[in-house]
Amino acid sequence: MRGLKLAALIMIALIVAGLSYSIIPSFKTGRKQPAEGSGADSKAGNNPKGVIVVLHAGSLTSPLEEVKREYERRNPNVEIRLEASGSAEAIRKVTELKKRADIVMSADYHLIETMMIPDHASWYVIFASNQLVLAYGRGSKYSGEVNGSNWYEILMRKDVRIGISDPNKDPCGYRALMSILLAEKLYRVPLSSILTEGTNVRVRGTEAWVPDPIEGSGRVIIRPKSVELLSLLEAGIIDYAFEYKSVAVQHGLSYVELPQEISFSSPELEDLYSLAVVHLNAGRDEVVVRGSAIAYALTVPKVSENEGAAIDFLRFLLTEGLRIFEEQGQPPLRPPLGFGEVPAKLKDLVEVRG
Repeated sequence: MRGLKLAALIMIALIVAGLSYSIIPSFKTGRKQPAEGSGADSKAGNNPKGVIVVLHAGSLTSPLEEVKREYERRNPNVEIRLEASGSAEAIRKVTELKKRADIVMSADYHLIETMMIPDHASWYVIFASNQLVLAYGRGSKYSGEVNGSNWYEILMRKDVRIGISDPNKDPCGYRALMSILLAEKLYRVPLSSILTEGTNVRVRGTEAWVPDPIEGSGRVIIRPKSVELLSLLEAGIIDYAFEYKSVAVQHGLSYVELPQEISFSSPELEDLYSLAVVHLNAGRDEVVVRGSAIAYALTVPKVSENEGAAIDFLRFLLTEGLRIFEEQGQPPLRPPLGFGEVPAKLKDLVEVRG
């Protein structure tokens, strides 16, 4: 029941966010929007210093590098160390490998909620959305004819090579599978044959089982995180890759916008998205993930060795940093949504929902 209520709250917030970043660039809660200088410099009430280790989704690399540069310029006593990986892998570094992390940022809030709360974290903030697209390069086969009406037909051609990230490590990977499953239902074509013939993934209806390790083929190329597919596109090793729109925009890639029904961009279609179910690590420590609108989240794990500086950095990220995300094609939530025991120094920047 709590999961359903939470999904409903996020759905409302994402709809509001869609308005706030494209039409009314301000907070929609009746509170005064933080001013330009209300980030880390003026509100944290301390002098941040030391190292901040950030384990983050690979799709956040480009905006985070810019946020890091600007924050370090203003706070010369701080060193931010960014480490990109698939979101599930990033979380396992904390929960299983006991790796140090001061901040964890995931491309799917569900992973923080199910893998970190309550043992490894006590709160999280949802701060951005995204959408799935089909990216391609200059040398991709049939790039001159692919469009929003025929992309699935082109992917089914036997000479086309497709890239996806590892669903067991990266939300973009399991969202790619979900998109294929929903597209098969939408277009009434055997699109999932791409998976059953090109990988060891099992499919039944709108449900898929992903072994660990997942195995690809000459036709379906698997990489640990979605951003690792970009160089393969540029080199012509693959023809098409399922990517987030923000990543395609940041890297100047051509892409086909997928219909809302399969791009996980519209909270109003949450019931449809939830029809797609992927079993990760199938047969061993299985994790079941159900489709939902894309919502990025962050937290400070309990193992943080520099919590004060981490919170200070997040104040900057959730104010001026969100403008950087928006400029790089990643829609921010305004206001961000907080769940759990949100730190006092962040509460004036987020809308606490639970």
